[in-house]
Amino acid sequence: QVRLVESGGGLVQAGGSLRLSCEVFGLPFSTQVFRWYRQAAGKQREWVATIISSGDTTSYADSVRGRFTISRDNAKNMGFLQMSALNPEDTGVYYCHMSNYLGRGTQVTVSS
Repeated sequence: QVRLVESGGGLVQAGGSLRLSCEVFGLPFSTQVFRWYRQAAGKQREWVATIISSGDTTSYADSVRGRFTISRDNAKNMGFLQMSALNPEDTGVYYCHMSNYLGRGTQVTVSS
């Protein structure tokens, strides 16, 4: 059974940092592209970052480039999103994505 399980969200002050984790079950993790998305209340879900299967190449949305870092550990079937210099506009539910599957999300709230 395929499951993607996010963790690491929470409440943080503006300027702070959080590290999100996503554990993937039931997929050939090491061969798949891994992504993070987020959705703010009342807005559409938006793409945040992508990392290819080998981890050699990453890409980011303009709104997070330079502040967020996506990574993966293929030995542990886990992906990560290190978020720094957070601002209130980063508030939302963060989802990990792999092979057309989406996790249930983890809430990130940044207070001003």
